[in-house]
Amino acid sequence: MELAAILRDAARAEALPRFRRLDTSMVHVKTEAIDLVTEADIATENAIKARIAQWMPEALFVGEESVAADPALLVKLADAELAVVVDPIDGTANYAAGLPLFATMASVVSKGETVAGIIYDPMGDDWMMAEKRGGAWLRRPAGEAVRLSVAAPLPLAQMVGTSSVAFMPAASRAQVLSNFDKVRMVANFRCAGHEYRTFASGHSQFLGYNKLMPWDHLAGVLISQEAGAYAARLDGGPYMPSHVDGGLLVAINRDAWEELRREVFVF
Repeated sequence: MELAAILRDAARAEALPRFRRLDTSMVHVKTEAIDLVTEADIATENAIKARIAQWMPEALFVGEESVAADPALLVKLADAELAVVVDPIDGTANYAAGLPLFATMASVVSKGETVAGIIYDPMGDDWMMAEKRGGAWLRRPAGEAVRLSVAAPLPLAQMVGTSSVAFMPAASRAQVLSNFDKVRMVANFRCAGHEYRTFASGHSQFLGYNKLMPWDHLAGVLISQEAGAYAARLDGGPYMPSHVDGGLLVAINRDAWEELRREVFVF
């Protein structure tokens, strides 16, 4: 629970006090208009990084904002003996807009494998977390723990899911959007952390992505798998911490994954 406490302390000290109190000087565009960074992202990541350095000094720290400043950090992740991957504020666009749908996430990677993952919700003040082969859990500060499980199977036409089409190949995007008519509903929260929380707690049947930055997906994929999900890249191969592209589909089981890959995510 030490890592969970670190995320909570940093979010409560740095992100929450700035929420809905940002002015234009505190929000900046990184690569494009939908890719933002705020003063709170940087302060929260710095707070987490300082605590990790004390607790796990041997670990490589790979934070979203640290990689923005030093892209070589991302290359080191694949070969690291031990690494902690952090997204200080997942859903920065929501956070900057004053929408209470953002998360603070971290995962632990050992020799190229994700072995632990945490998604903390600062607004709800609880965590979803998992350790490899230890199940997935919703935990609250008072100690309550509820085991997570994915939803029951449904026919394709009744499935609900979340997906981001922003980074799909332009030539395929229209076809995928058209294919969404085959399922009941597709949403996009602009916050992977809350999309994974919705899925792992049994409230949707699938998640689909194309861009695979590790801070966005490592924790959520492990939590989903430990809750019973089937996850793979679009070529059918396993999703690994070193992957940054190739697409990702997470579904309640392999049969659902195969049907969604065949009928919806065709690129």
